[in-house]
Amino acid sequence: MSSGETAVEKPPMRDALVAAAFELFLERGYEQTTIDDIVTLAGVGRRSFFRYFPAKEGVVFPDHERCLTEMTAFLDADARDADPVRRVCDAARTVLRMYAENPTFSVQRYHLTKKVPGLRAYELSVVWRYERALAGYLRARFTGDPDGALRADVIAAAVVAAHNNALRCWLRSDGRGDASATVDHALRQVQATFGARPARDAGPLARDCRDGEDVVVVVARRGTPLWRVVQQVESALGGGTGTGSG
Repeated sequence: MSSGETAVEKPPMRDALVAAAFELFLERGYEQTTIDDIVTLAGVGRRSFFRYFPAKEGVVFPDHERCLTEMTAFLDADARDADPVRRVCDAARTVLRMYAENPTFSVQRYHLTKKVPGLRAYELSVVWRYERALAGYLRARFTGDPDGALRADVIAAAVVAAHNNALRCWLRSDGRGDASATVDHALRQVQATFGARPARDAGPLARDCRDGEDVVVVVARRGTPLWRVVQQVESALGGGTGTGSG
């Protein structure tokens, strides 16, 4: 990457403001540091600060807007991926890469955020925006599914929870170890639970059909409780009465 491209992505003045802010946060504390303190140390004016950050909280999370834009672009780039769950898991890795770009800064921010309730609330609002981006993509993919919106929201929440759990483990270790491997392990749990199932998962049923076993078809009205459907299947197979609603 050329120096010109770097300047467009991360202006030197912006970097100077972030560096000055964290130097003061670590020395004085977040609440005791003002925007005037930050711009004075960085050697710029207040207008320069607000050119890059809407408020003091913004300087603690300087790259989340860029990351959210990259995530959305990634999802839009292949909106018809054969496995939408895999797609949103891959999109979540955009956030991991942002944190892994500068482990020292990420660890400092993690410890700072733990101490300041206002920053924790701000971080939650950022996380919610990531989750909404993932859910929006999934909702579009599950259009026509009676439970599509619910399914999309549940999977998006699971992806964010798995990613953040692994990310926090890495941050608590002060950035030691392989963050990618930790997050990959967590996201595989989501894919195993919600992702596309290979055809061989239905192997025993397929073999039974090929071997000439009887096929049982149960017809139920839309909206029939799942326990009632299971009860009908068990009854048809001679497996007893099944479970009750309680």
